[in-house]
Amino acid sequence: QVRLVESGGEMVQAGDSLRLSCVASGRTDPWPNVGWFRQAPGKAREFVALVNWGATTTVYADTVKGRFTISRDNAKKAVYLQMNNLQPEDTALYLCGVTSIMSRLPRHYNWWGRGTQVTVSS
Repeated sequence: QVRLVESGGEMVQAGDSLRLSCVASGRTDPWPNVGWFRQAPGKAREFVALVNWGATTTVYADTVKGRFTISRDNAKKAVYLQMNNLQPEDTALYLCGVTSIMSRLPRHYNWWGRGTQVTVSS
């Protein structure tokens, strides 16, 4: 079993930056691919970004490309999401998940954290 804990979310103003963290514990060997998703109230879970095990491949949703950067530190079992130039439409609960394949689909993810709330005011 893998336990994921997200942190770093808070209320900010449009144009601000935040760095989210996702730290894993439990049976993390091998340390799989990790994705960030977000979910606004009443909406489906939306893919944001994905990084592979070796951090050699990253994938981004078009809505965040150029503003968000995903990275990882395998020694710390941590994955980060640097979010710049935040906009009100980025407001959501941000969750990380682990998957054995590189996928944008939530159903391919085996484990999820509980999320961290990001709220962006205009």
